[in-house]
Amino acid sequence: MTTHEPQRRFDPASYEQKWRERWEADHLYAADDDDTKPKRYILTMYPYPSGDLHIGHWYAMTGPDIVARMHRMQGDNVMFPMGFDGFGLPAENAAIDRGIHPATWTSSNIDTMRRQMRLMSASFDWAREVVTCDPEYYRWQQWLFLKLYEAGLAYKAMGAVDWCPKDKVVLAREQVEGTERRCWRCGTQVEKRDLEQWWFRITNYSDELLNFDGLDYPEPIKAMQTNWIGRSEGAEIDFRPEADDVEPIRVFTTRPDTVFGATFMVLAPEHPLVATLTTDDRRADVDQYVAAARRETEIERMSTEREKTGVFIGAYAINPMTDERIPIWIADYVLPGYGTGAIMAVPAHDERDYEFATRFDLPIRYVVAPASGELPEGAALVEHSDDEILIDSGEFSDMPASEAIGAITHALEERGQGSIAVSYRQRDWVAGRQRYWGCPIPIVYCDEHGAQPVPDDQLPVVLPTDVDFASTGVSPLQSHAIFLNATCPLCGGPARRETDTMDTFVDSSWYFLRFCSPHATNVAFDRAKVDEWMPIHLYTGGSEHAVMHLMYFRFFTKALRDLGLLGFDEPTLRLRNQGQILGADRQRMSKSRGNVQAPDDLVSRYGADTVRAFLMFIGPWDQGGPWNPSGIDGIHRWLGRVWGAAEPSQRDLARSASRTDVPGTSEELDRALRRVTHSTIAAVGDDYADFGFNTAIAKLMELTNAIIRTREAGQASGAAYAEAVDTLLLLLAPVAPHIAEELWARRGHEYSIHRQPWPTADPTLAASDTIELPVQVDGKLRDRLVVMVDTSTEEIERLALASEHVQRYLAGRAPMRVIQVPGKLVNVVTPRD
Repeated sequence: MTTHEPQRRFDPASYEQKWRERWEADHLYAADDDDTKPKRYILTMYPYPSGDLHIGHWYAMTGPDIVARMHRMQGDNVMFPMGFDGFGLPAENAAIDRGIHPATWTSSNIDTMRRQMRLMSASFDWAREVVTCDPEYYRWQQWLFLKLYEAGLAYKAMGAVDWCPKDKVVLAREQVEGTERRCWRCGTQVEKRDLEQWWFRITNYSDELLNFDGLDYPEPIKAMQTNWIGRSEGAEIDFRPEADDVEPIRVFTTRPDTVFGATFMVLAPEHPLVATLTTDDRRADVDQYVAAARRETEIERMSTEREKTGVFIGAYAINPMTDERIPIWIADYVLPGYGTGAIMAVPAHDERDYEFATRFDLPIRYVVAPASGELPEGAALVEHSDDEILIDSGEFSDMPASEAIGAITHALEERGQGSIAVSYRQRDWVAGRQRYWGCPIPIVYCDEHGAQPVPDDQLPVVLPTDVDFASTGVSPLQSHAIFLNATCPLCGGPARRETDTMDTFVDSSWYFLRFCSPHATNVAFDRAKVDEWMPIHLYTGGSEHAVMHLMYFRFFTKALRDLGLLGFDEPTLRLRNQGQILGADRQRMSKSRGNVQAPDDLVSRYGADTVRAFLMFIGPWDQGGPWNPSGIDGIHRWLGRVWGAAEPSQRDLARSASRTDVPGTSEELDRALRRVTHSTIAAVGDDYADFGFNTAIAKLMELTNAIIRTREAGQASGAAYAEAVDTLLLLLAPVAPHIAEELWARRGHEYSIHRQPWPTADPTLAASDTIELPVQVDGKLRDRLVVMVDTSTEEIERLALASEHVQRYLAGRAPMRVIQVPGKLVNVVTPRD
């Protein structure tokens, strides 16, 4: 059967490179826009070109590659593209630290990573590659920005922003991590600054982003996005300050039924009315407190363990339901980014307010109580019950609290002092950066006409190459005279170009659309092709992007839909997150920690197939774990056994023809092997689809063992053996593409194995010859029977009654009856005494 040269030794180095070159030359993995086969778009998050792929990249990419390969064999027209997230701070920091231009550093790293991806034989369609720092790409990003700007979804405004003092750049709230509020990129503790910034109005879509109907997302991702958006239902209430010509102080509360217990107000130190309402005699103390609060982290301010601090600003407001005059304080436990930045303090029913009132001797008034009337001593009543009622609440006293929420809100609405409201934790996305290496924002500023969009025919606004990369806290573009000088598109007069660049998460918020028509020169993406390929059928990547990229790309899709550019609501229907491969020290792999495992050395020693299979065998793909290469030799030996099974020696074949001492008939051996073969087909396909790669490989190992047992029994020349080996290679091809291709060719089959149909399981052949039946006595398990599948009900009853465990309970009596659920169980009912 073998038609190639007689090679018996398993040597990946002798064939892996050969097949990689042929696959690429043949464009084996290219998706065809015009193919009539069902289209399937599979995408894994593109990498940042940091320099080298480490083993964690292989782990993340190999999983979806297996699924893409399987779907091609199952008859789908699969698009599995790859690109590079070319802009970003590391490239600019490298320019500062090493004197290398960001474009040079990025291009060199892309070349390295592209070579390494080819080494791992991920079946990417390289003809669709996009690189976000290419003007051909960001020209259309600028065009999309202007569409959002025209629709009011991109805007510039002053705001308190998070500032990284090391990278000297503004961060989006989602890019501030941990309890100490550190920069997601460099780990430096961030600061608050008031700056004019570019924003995307993502909050317009908060409610829609909370809707996951029809989306197959991991539950943790849905929970993280839901918590980040932080939707709360309640009421907004206006408290009128005593000062003249000052707007009301608006608060949001989920418990408007407690408004009668509001005995003071607290503003965030950053609240815009603090400066207006503070009296002259209190201003020095207030200013000092405000300055101190702005130096604290949110975690410090929200801590329940530290003593409450605050300052009375000298002003009062009127409680809209009691008409009482209540003092206005500032305190750092009220944050400007939550609710309205102001609260009505109800110390009897809020622990923080209670601590504050106790510290500063402010009134505490209970207005909600259980039906029993029992109130806590020396504490706030925060444990609510279904039977609680209002007390000391005027006309609403004795009303159930559940009814009072709506009734009081309605009363406030009638007075024009409140309304039903919804509050969100989410804030708009800070989308501008004060750095060079990013997509320029296509806006110019004219002294007469203000901010103006750059006309389409002048796009792209290209980054200049000759800039000073010193990190100063302002964009290096601000000192580049040629870049700065622009022309107003309205009057033709002089204008100044915007020097902020876009957050790199903007680049990844639409790259999946560009893959559908990566070489289009007259549109950002071909709408007809996007409609054919999208939404993405399967998207994979890290869960660390839950409230950044994975939320931003949903927002962009919905915004572009509303602009009439897209015809669907979500970018992907199915999301899967890989676990993280940690260094041997159980820390995240990074060059600075010195714990990175480079794949190239492993490939040169074991071959790419072994590395791929070992990574997928480590454990559940969504869990990851610390890198430990101790098991890789076992995977290499297994692939060597696959080689031996597919290439039986002449001695094996001769033994198959001559042996007469084989236990069992050849028909029985063939039937047993076919049963393992067809049960493996069904199981492995399901495992691949569910990302259960470790269990799929375990089943392939079992099939390998069954094949070798059959060979050792002298059955290496039969049809069942050939079918089993060919099936093993077809099922193995997505995991170990090189050895599968090599052995497929050596067995005389048509090129390429990756274009062959996926094997189909025959349920009758996969079925076992025997079944195990639980035997119950009066509904309780007492024994088990192993019988042939075609055993008659009479014989099953005879065997069950013959069981010594059953006889013990019958005690010599005849059963009242014997109940059989065919193929499931036997239940013996004993006679009643």
